[in-house]
Amino acid sequence: MELLIKGKDICVEYAGRDVLDIDELELYSYDKIGLVGANGAGKSTLLKVLLGKLTPSTGKIKRLGEFAYITQLDEVILQEPKDFALMGKFGVEQKEIKTMSGGEETRLKIAQALSEQVHGIFADEPTSHLDREGIDFLIGQLKYFPGALLVISHDRYFLDEVVDKIWELKDGKITEYWGTYSAYLRQKEEERKAQAVKYEKFVAERERLEKAAEEKRRQAQKIDQKAKGAARKNSSEGGGRLAHQKSVGSKQKKMHNAAKSIEHKIETLGDVEAPENYQRIHFRQSAVLALHNIYPIIGTEITKRFGDKVLLEDASFNIPLGAKVALTGSNGSGKTTLMEIILNREPGIDISPKVEFGYFAQNTYKYNLNQKVIEFMLENCDYNVSEIRSVLASMGFNQNDVSKKLDVLSGGEMIKLKLAQMLLGKYNILLMDEPSNYLDLMSLEALEKLMKEYAGTIIFISHDKRLVDNVADVIYEIKDKKIVQVK
Repeated sequence: MELLIKGKDICVEYAGRDVLDIDELELYSYDKIGLVGANGAGKSTLLKVLLGKLTPSTGKIKRLGEFAYITQLDEVILQEPKDFALMGKFGVEQKEIKTMSGGEETRLKIAQALSEQVHGIFADEPTSHLDREGIDFLIGQLKYFPGALLVISHDRYFLDEVVDKIWELKDGKITEYWGTYSAYLRQKEEERKAQAVKYEKFVAERERLEKAAEEKRRQAQKIDQKAKGAARKNSSEGGGRLAHQKSVGSKQKKMHNAAKSIEHKIETLGDVEAPENYQRIHFRQSAVLALHNIYPIIGTEITKRFGDKVLLEDASFNIPLGAKVALTGSNGSGKTTLMEIILNREPGIDISPKVEFGYFAQNTYKYNLNQKVIEFMLENCDYNVSEIRSVLASMGFNQNDVSKKLDVLSGGEMIKLKLAQMLLGKYNILLMDEPSNYLDLMSLEALEKLMKEYAGTIIFISHDKRLVDNVADVIYEIKDKKIVQVK
């Protein structure tokens, strides 16, 4: 058991907020850790601090090993890996780096990291831009990597296959959970249930004490009213009963003191946080958008060429009404092209006349940046504000976020907002191209639930095996220029 990194009193501040506030942290040679947390929690910042690429506001980091770093694309400095055989296994051709696609760059970075002689690998979203084949190959490499692994990923299947410990980063602190990502989810659910029981007991006890305090105040008030009535009677009779007044005052004081004592007990209860609950949204479609054709989209003998390259050749398929349909296949096989063929109603595509498409393609939208979140959500939407707030809350937006203008949202928040708007929009068929990319795991779990419960038809492209397995009723794979149903 070899200690590779030891950190103490690590603090990173940004814009007056503590992004990291970690008392102690240790990374050992045997560790295979998944780092999870909401977008903006500081996951990438933590990797950079541990690697010495970012100096913390306070704290000490002791590094006792050498590490490779698989960065996100926007931070990449690509070099040729030392192991050219590994480069070939990752499907990276010998070519100019500037001509590489996003997927090729990702593969090169991974090959570069694995070819170095290091004690550990730090990886920030290493499965981004990889197809299923590339992800499976990476899993195989990392499973047998002899050193430490600290990885940020939104791919739950990948995490389950390569890590045996989870670091949850929340409010600047790290909570450690042993086991895979699925084991972490089970532990979180047990924690949520325990918190729910604790919260229910707290609420019941607080209500009991508040009622008891109110009863004591009511009794004191009755005694006071009775005393005033007796005083008026005695005054009219021309006599006084001082002893009786003292007795009444003593009883009244006793009741007030009892009420104060109970109020003090209420204060000592403190405050127990309510558990996080998923608020289920009941999707509906208006009669105007109802489709009755059991196959609202049919593709017949579709052929698609780009120059000399043939992507699809005499390919056929049917999309069942109300189904969740996944399009899978390797990078460059034609998945996005097929989605655009459907959207553009090209020759060979037969679409029911009443179909209304909602289309999600990342980074291709124009917005009125002065518009507020809630105004954006209410456009082309039949749902009320409380229902919209419920969906936004499940995607990680808090109460204050709904009144923000779009120009202050991050790229990840804008992606989540567009997904939420599509799910609540006046559409009956959604086309979603890699909807899970760049979502944090909490938002991805919420998106999965929303997609499963959606009332209409969804056609989606994803390399996320868990999302496909959990959501898709029908799976089509594009392979050898054909569209083959595998589920």
